[in-house]
Amino acid sequence: MPTSNDLAARGAGIELTGLTKRYGDFVAVDDVSLSIKPGEFITLLGPSGSGKTTTLNIIAGFDHPTTGELTVDGTAIAATPAHKRDMGMVFQHYALFPHMTVAENIAYPLKQRKVPKARRAELVAAALATVHLGEYGHRYPRELSGGQQQRVAVARAIVYSPRVLLMDEPLGALDKKLRDWLQLEIKRIHGELGTTFVYVTHDQDEALVLSDRIAVFNRGRIEQVGAAEELYERPATLFVARFLGESTILRGDVTPDGIGVCARLLRAPGTLADKAGALVVRPERLAVREAGFDPDPEWNALPATVTGEIYLGSSRKLELRLPDGSSALVREQAGSLSDARGGDEVTLTWRVADSVLLPDSPDVEAVLT
Repeated sequence: MPTSNDLAARGAGIELTGLTKRYGDFVAVDDVSLSIKPGEFITLLGPSGSGKTTTLNIIAGFDHPTTGELTVDGTAIAATPAHKRDMGMVFQHYALFPHMTVAENIAYPLKQRKVPKARRAELVAAALATVHLGEYGHRYPRELSGGQQQRVAVARAIVYSPRVLLMDEPLGALDKKLRDWLQLEIKRIHGELGTTFVYVTHDQDEALVLSDRIAVFNRGRIEQVGAAEELYERPATLFVARFLGESTILRGDVTPDGIGVCARLLRAPGTLADKAGALVVRPERLAVREAGFDPDPEWNALPATVTGEIYLGSSRKLELRLPDGSSALVREQAGSLSDARGGDEVTLTWRVADSVLLPDSPDVEAVLT
């Protein structure tokens, strides 16, 4: 019986150099450069209007750059029509033919390429096996769930062994439980095929689960590219820190010894040339102690008031108000919860080494809301 080995394809390397896309006076993509390794799973992550989907459409050939270069394995393809780029594409809303069976939908790109009928049957069977829908070939799209339809769309995109698979918000229309399961399925398929995956999403958790690397987009530019851990633990900008996961952000004037916030001198590794700075701490790095608690020199501390708590099963979030009116968010794991409750006066503490000091960006909140 055919297996996923029948579909195996070595991924292609993709190079974006100075890509810019203008629509009149509006710049949708602004001087984007990005190297994508063969076989890599890279996610283009950002809010609506950040340029990620336009960049994907340029790679696919659905749109053309105003300026810049696009190469695949060293060959320039900016002028190559979409249907000749031999890239698979998976859309958010499946785009299946309702009058065709599942097998006929998957076979369609093979038919367009004039693959012999017997070979088509083998490849369709292999694609169905890869997405775990081996018994569904005779059904019609209307007889499938949303998750099954999306798996059919993936099977259709991989059946002709493209070296690049492009995915545009493919799980956006599904409920959370199904999204979580399909994320693991997509990750499994990528591992089996070795194809280069370029994935677009605005969902931070999705990007963290799936990606070898993430390119964070903001206002048409890439703010930072890196592995999930690097972006989460060492964000290069305040936008990346705010967009990729939750954060407590403390603002103030930077001195040679630290950053002044709430009438106290807080410390963080490194230095900053800008006078206005933002100290970023992830919620799981923060701890709540009793009011007046005096930590050792390796810790920062601030007085705070608990304003709310959110039960999440395996964890709990505490919302706190700081003396300057700003807020903080603490995540405590089940089994190590503090006694703090709404209205309590407490001390908020965290290790100096867990702070990230970044230049302040006053307009970042407007971009994210």
